[in-house]
Amino acid sequence: MGERRRSDGITAAFVSDLRRAVETAEIAFTGSDIPVYEDARLRECSYGDLDGMPVAQLVQTRARHIGEPYPGGQSSRQVVDAMRDFLRDLSAEWDGRRVVVISHSANKWALDCLLSGRALEDLVDAPFDWQKGWLYVLASGWTGEAKTSWGRRGHTYSGSEL
Repeated sequence: MGERRRSDGITAAFVSDLRRAVETAEIAFTGSDIPVYEDARLRECSYGDLDGMPVAQLVQTRARHIGEPYPGGQSSRQVVDAMRDFLRDLSAEWDGRRVVVISHSANKWALDCLLSGRALEDLVDAPFDWQKGWLYVLASGWTGEAKTSWGRRGHTYSGSEL
């Protein structure tokens, strides 16, 4: 990942402060000039009392916790709110630059919700189709108040690319 991303014009990497994400960033960017910033707003959803539960069981509970926090944890909407706050800062401070975000599945759903207008209700129950990366485009001046478009590699955009 690091070699591929280093040649992509990446100017910074933002990573969840959870250990597995930090390790990914270390593997990818150690020895490069790309700064890596840990950010708690990029953490996986806290499943509270259910943290550590087998994923197959956890999946069955997601739709019930879109707006209602998990006992001792948070809701999917709270993850979206944290991502919205992160993206506002990203838009203000990194406009026009390409960055990498290393986070978790709930954060991917938050990006899809915020940047493509997809409903959380559809996202949390859909199979998670892992791939090597996703490209999002954050429009200049993004405030989180309205849906923002996202695009595919090969197009030219103003704003930040994630």
